[in-house]
This record gives sequence, structure tokens and C-alpha cells, in this order.
Amino acid sequence: MARRNDHTREELVSMTLEQVKLFLSERPHHELSLRKVAAMIGYVPSTLVNVFGNYNLLLLHSVAQTLDEMSVEAAAEMESATSSEDALRKLAYCYLNFASKNPYRWQLIFQHTMNGEELPEWQSERINNMTGMLEKLIKDINPDLASDAVLEASRVIWSGVHGITLLSVDDKLFTSTPVNGQALIDNLLNTYLAAWKQ
Repeated sequence: MARRNDHTREELVSMTLEQVKLFLSERPHHELSLRKVAAMIGYVPSTLVNVFGNYNLLLLHSVAQTLDEMSVEAAAEMESATSSEDALRKLAYCYLNFASKNPYRWQLIFQHTMNGEELPEWQSERINNMTGMLEKLIKDINPDLASDAVLEASRVIWSGVHGITLLSVDDKLFTSTPVNGQALIDNLLNTYLAAWKQ
């Protein structure tokens, strides 16, 4: 069993998050525990509590890592866009594709709860960054929208894309023939954008 001074705090954080990421590549987070994570890196649970504060915050750091990766992928996809509408489509596809490739990591983002504790600022900033990308694109597509309408439109689009993604990842679309999640996203965005242009 390793001792606390065998690694720096930064090394412990990195090792821990890498092990959680590896675990979530194959199994859901509810099969994980503080004791299991500690055993995977050769430390006792109390060491991880000293580093992260508690198990809930450890999982939140894993969520933050996932959001950072999604954000980098989304920005890279949107760089090749030919218009704001194309960028919106690429952002939505990226969301679906990331969730499809990393279902358990993606699910943890939405199943994690702070259990009544306030969300740390470092996590709020990540969420604001992701929603801000969408809001900027909507404002670019329809500059005449008031700020509250931009906010509402962004949440309608995100809710639709999220719902399609959730049902696609969980294979709960309940169709006799295969349905492509990307085609459903196209349908949603085409309908919504057409309504804006009337």
C-alpha cells in the first residue's frame, strides 16, 4: 500500500481521475466506490478524502474532466464550420458522438448530484462555458432575439438534443427499424431553424 508522501497531490489527483476514467470506460459509476478507487491506485480511502474532500467531490472532478474533453472536442469540430448554423449542427453531433463513445462518463455528468451542497465555482464555470457556446451560436444565427429569448431557445435546443442523445445511448427509441440519432438531430434543428426564419 502506497503512503501519502509517495506521490504529490497533483500526481494523486491525476492517477485517481485516470483510474475513474478507465473504470467508466466499461462500467457505470454506481458500481464504483471510494474504497474501490483507493484500491485501484494503491492507497487507503482516507488519502483520497484528504485530497478531494469527499467521494462526491472526487466524482465531480471526474465530471469536470469529462466536460473539459467535450469542450475541446466541440471547439475543434466547430472550427471547421462554414456558418453559425453549421457550427450549431456540429456542436449537436459532437454531443451525441461523445455520449455514444463514452456512455458511462456522459451519464455521470447528469446523474451526479451535490446532495444539497453548493456547486463549486470551478464547475459552474465549465457548465457556463458549454451553455455559452450554444447561446453565442443562437445569437449569431438570429441577432434580433432578446437575451431571454436566446436563453430559452438554447435550452429548448439543448433539451431536444439531450433527449435524442439519451434515448439513442440507452437504445430506448422503441422503433422497429433502426433510427439514426444524427438524423433526429437534423430533423429537430431543421424544424427549429425554419421556424425562426419565417
